[in-house]
Amino acid sequence: MKTLRMEALILAIGLVALGLCIQQGLRAVSKSDRVVTVKGLAEMEVPADKVTWPLMYKSLGNDLVSLYEQINRTNRTIVDFLKSKGLSEQEISINAPEIIDLEAERYTSNPSPYRYNVTTVITVTSSKVDLVRSLIASQAELLKKGIAITSGDYRYNVQYDFTSLNQVKPQMIEEATKNARQAGEKFAKDSDSKLGKIKSANQGQFSISDRDANTPYIKNIRVVTTIEYLLED
Repeated sequence: MKTLRMEALILAIGLVALGLCIQQGLRAVSKSDRVVTVKGLAEMEVPADKVTWPLMYKSLGNDLVSLYEQINRTNRTIVDFLKSKGLSEQEISINAPEIIDLEAERYTSNPSPYRYNVTTVITVTSSKVDLVRSLIASQAELLKKGIAITSGDYRYNVQYDFTSLNQVKPQMIEEATKNARQAGEKFAKDSDSKLGKIKSANQGQFSISDRDANTPYIKNIRVVTTIEYLLED
């Protein structure tokens, strides 16, 4: 009989302990369900730190040897012009010419008096963005030397880039996180709660775009951070 009573007592204590554990667990689950998800935005305008400038010109003729000599002379003139303005040889590259044999074009409605149409591109790749921008504005100096740089071809547009994203990432993440927390605190205050610890966080992707179509050399960097906070009474 004593054995049965002892077993019943142990069973009762076990049930009470189990009930307390379940109660605590339900409270924890209920508390963990009280969360708020907020987003924090950070934006920054920065100047481009890299520019790629393709200088494209065309040559027409009937003799490839003469065209080759003419292109070499023109290339030397352009390279000398760029160097005289402050660019180094390492920042200048000459692409292989693109030659079109117009006599081989079967569907030409307006025959040309020239057989060959040659496109030559000299590419400037530099971190001297302001210098290159000034050269783009003053490239008319090449016209005085008989060289017409052609524009309008989408393949040879000037391109500006920002390559120092890692240097501004920490600052922008900090700002985005701060803005997210402010939004969370406002929500918690409006719901008579307190903002607790972070349950989860998603940094989001950084995007870099032109500030506008007229100033592609100024970039807008943007990141959105998503953070889930616990709410406390």
